[in-house]
Amino acid sequence: MENAIVSFQNVSKRYQLKDAVQHLSFDLPAGTVVGFIGPNGSGKTTTLKLMTGLLRPNSGQVLFQNNRVQRMMAEHIAYLSDTGAVYGFYTVRQMVNYYAGIYRDFDRDKAAAMLEFMQLDGTQPVRTLSKGNEGRLKIVLAVSRRAPLLVMDEPLSGLDPLVRGSILTGLISFIDLDFQTVVLSTHEVHEVEPLLDMAVLLDHGELRAMDYTDHIRETLGGGILEWMKQTLV
Repeated sequence: MENAIVSFQNVSKRYQLKDAVQHLSFDLPAGTVVGFIGPNGSGKTTTLKLMTGLLRPNSGQVLFQNNRVQRMMAEHIAYLSDTGAVYGFYTVRQMVNYYAGIYRDFDRDKAAAMLEFMQLDGTQPVRTLSKGNEGRLKIVLAVSRRAPLLVMDEPLSGLDPLVRGSILTGLISFIDLDFQTVVLSTHEVHEVEPLLDMAVLLDHGELRAMDYTDHIRETLGGGILEWMKQTLV
């Protein structure tokens, strides 16, 4: 694909005696919102970590903007992990300052606007945040970077179901899709579907299907969940 920002070329990753992903080959177009979906243990997190350079494949290669992905890519790829990423001994504002000191592309103005949108108190110690508010802070830290690729592993994890919709809508408003590409993994398929341009379905570490969401709806007359169920039958 000519405008691919990420390319997997026959990529496999093995943990000891277990294959996490096998022979993955796909291209992700720039300027899109791509959702990786699939059952538990399907290889979503491994795929995202390979994409960011946090893991190295046992075979094949992963390319970002036509360059082989390595750990140094963190300067160009923002990654929201489902674990870690914040330090309890900081306040919320100190955590923002910490990220601003690490990443040259960190946008302090965007971070301030997002803290207000997320209703986070900059003076509150991170260790006292609820799980939901810690999740909001992680989103602020990742999205405040002006990296060409934003990768988010289960960004809705821990968030109150009553506010997920508004947070997702606001999240996209802070992203510049003329410059940035968003890749996320999720179990909350129904909630993220309106935001997705493309869905990638993994199962048992293998690529089972990928398609543009508009095409899925046109051909099936249903949504991504129905597409997922039909494909995995």
